[in-house]
Amino acid sequence: MESLAFVTGASSGIGRQTALSLARSGHQVIVGYGHNKEAAENTVAEIREQYGTRAEAEQIQMDRPEQVADTARHIMDRHGAISVLVNNAGVNRRKAFVEENLDAWNHVLSVDLTSPFLLAQTVTKTMIEAGLAGRIVNVTSVHERIPITGGSSYCVAKAGLGMLTQSMALELGEFGITVNAVAPGETATPMNSTDPNYTASTTGRPALPVARPGDPREVGELITYLCSASASYITGQTFVIDGGLELIAADANVRSVKIP
Repeated sequence: MESLAFVTGASSGIGRQTALSLARSGHQVIVGYGHNKEAAENTVAEIREQYGTRAEAEQIQMDRPEQVADTARHIMDRHGAISVLVNNAGVNRRKAFVEENLDAWNHVLSVDLTSPFLLAQTVTKTMIEAGLAGRIVNVTSVHERIPITGGSSYCVAKAGLGMLTQSMALELGEFGITVNAVAPGETATPMNSTDPNYTASTTGRPALPVARPGDPREVGELITYLCSASASYITGQTFVIDGGLELIAADANVRSVKIP
């Protein structure tokens, strides 16, 4: 049976490149999108044209967690059991902690944590029933591990998704299902407001050891590896792909010190 992969947030950025990479590796792909149907269908068309594999666009609104499980079941009714799930869809937010409000807090946690939990739970049940040695990858963030000013809701959601990854891996290994997280640093994507005229290689980030942001294709390739048979002994891990962002904190502190 051919592997069917479902990637959320696959109409742009990391999700789109992951969908393309999985198709290139031989997976059939469901391109999940929230509101940008046209972009999702463009991704589907590119997959079909370039790789000749089955691809379909399906809407799943992660900002409506009460609908996620039913939507996932309807998608599987139409397309069959999913053996690879990439929980990529997410929202970013910057707001001072003392100014954050409950509605915004709940929105970020719904999209970035609660809905991925519900989607993974629903898909996993079908994996187990079908006897599939599934692969689940949750896309977190480097801010799963390090905070950023104004990022209380975002950092908490991504940290929660990272711990959920470990909890899932602990319980699902007996069924042959692996669960890992990929934690990108700054990546040249629309969510990070990257100027469409610039690419990762032409955008300078002199503070980073590699001196540039990440390319979403690089993240997609890492995710694809974790979804492969070669990664069958890897589970419960977070893989940081950040160009060395985590390494610079001490140097930033040293540069801030003025020695008399």
